[in-house]
Amino acid sequence: MQLEPGKYRAASVIAAARTWIGTPYHHQASMKGVGADCLGLVRGVYREVMDCEPEIPPPYTRDWGEVASGEPLLSAAARHLTPIAAAHIAPADVLVFRLRSGMAAKHCAILVTPQTMVHAMEGTSASEVVFCSWWRRHLAGAFRFPE
Repeated sequence: MQLEPGKYRAASVIAAARTWIGTPYHHQASMKGVGADCLGLVRGVYREVMDCEPEIPPPYTRDWGEVASGEPLLSAAARHLTPIAAAHIAPADVLVFRLRSGMAAKHCAILVTPQTMVHAMEGTSASEVVFCSWWRRHLAGAFRFPE
């Protein structure tokens, strides 16, 4: 059985994201098995699936979302991924979260099943976690890998 092109891309994104599970958290890093933050994980999966680097982000501090003006993470995602409505998210989509009201969106993950996502968060290795109601309430944008 052959998968449609979109289904093939989704399967590749999900498989790639899961290979990052266990990668230690390291701020601003994007090296599978060595270290990654949430953006580094998404960039690494993008590199694997799209065979290119989306863009190198400028240096950023851990508190950049509290002091940033505008929406740099949402803007960067829109430059390389296809924005989609939250009502239409599906496995393999990139999710961007606003952790606190009034602050820039500053966390991202990859949905791998309708109920779980892979992300990297300070204090733990990259992991597959439940996409629970807390995360759903903090969703600021959703994006799909281009064909």
